Amino acid sequence: VFVLSSKEQEMDPADMEDVEEVEEEETGDDENSKARQLTVQMMQNPEILAALQERLDGLVGSPSGYMESLPKVVKRRVHALKNLQVKCAHIEAKFYEEVHELERKYAALYQPLFDKRSDIVKAVYEPTDEECEWKAAEEEELTVTASCGGENSRHTFTFTEEMKEKAKVKEEKKDEEKEDPKGIPEFWLTVFKNVDLLSDMLQEHDEPILKHLQDIKVKFSDPGQPMSFSLDFHFEPNDFFSNTLLTKTYKMRSEPDETEPFSFDGPEIMGCTGCVIDWTKGKNVTLKTIKKKQKHKGRGTVRTVTKTVPNDSFFNFFTPPEVPESGELDEDSEAVLAADFEIGHFIRERIVPRAVLYFTGEAIEDDDDDYDEEGEEADDEVRPN
Repeated sequence: VFVLSSKEQEMDPADMEDVEEVEEEETGDDENSKARQLTVQMMQNPEILAALQERLDGLVGSPSGYMESLPKVVKRRVHALKNLQVKCAHIEAKFYEEVHELERKYAALYQPLFDKRSDIVKAVYEPTDEECEWKAAEEEELTVTASCGGENSRHTFTFTEEMKEKAKVKEEKKDEEKEDPKGIPEFWLTVFKNVDLLSDMLQEHDEPILKHLQDIKVKFSDPGQPMSFSLDFHFEPNDFFSNTLLTKTYKMRSEPDETEPFSFDGPEIMGCTGCVIDWTKGKNVTLKTIKKKQKHKGRGTVRTVTKTVPNDSFFNFFTPPEVPESGELDEDSEAVLAADFEIGHFIRERIVPRAVLYFTGEAIEDDDDDYDEEGEEADDEVRPN
């Protein structure tokens, strides 16, 4: 129950007139209808809404009052249950530590496959005909509508093996006419451009650089070391920087906070570190030069000053804000880090393991299908009988 002060109940005269008019018009009607009309009028008043929001904000994190009404002996037992819950949180933390160890173990099993993927992309290895054979899920069918004697009839034709072979030969001739590409050009750039989370970071001046990205690898911390993982971006030699490896490391923690143990919900990223990029002179896309005119206050003369300022770029990903020992950050830095953690986690969990599906767009289609299904379910729920 919220009790508004007299100040909070004050309304503009126009609002009061509207309420009075509603009351006069609705005289004799159902009391519930009058109450609803009055509520609508009040909810349209920004001062009342602001007052309610202030009261609601004050209730966040506060007890419901039910615990205070319990007998002392019952409260004592509830405290015992909460102590059990803390122990559960510590067991859950151990569970996630073992999950991390399993991830590390299976990462070693996946890696030979990822290495072969990298070799194919880089044209180090040419896959055999057997490795390139991909069986379609179902035979392709072509349906046409033909008109005969004024009536339309539909006929379905199934592509025969002979037809498929002719199409294959025709496609091969087209490939021969073109320049023979090596490996899979622009593989990772295409992956990035196909994923909204990553494409939002890309600028036009980033794309020529990312064409040189050859592989992304995930490395987990060694056994017995603090929980962490690294994203290693491998580049071929290029004109933009001398590095062939750019690294981003995420430090994690899997233990309940002593002050707020019930907030534990699995491992959380505590901070991240990037690396120094050794840019070629004049090629640093994370900086831009601007010219500003300055007027002298006394003499009135004008001079042009050149300044170097930060520039939007994907490569800012490798220079995240530093987290101070106190752990306190301003709102902008918190927002940047929150987005950074989401991107790092997504690259580790989705992009690296399923890169080819993001390259072809199939992974994105799967994600879209999931959202469509949810939307259909939601529509079903509100559809009238």
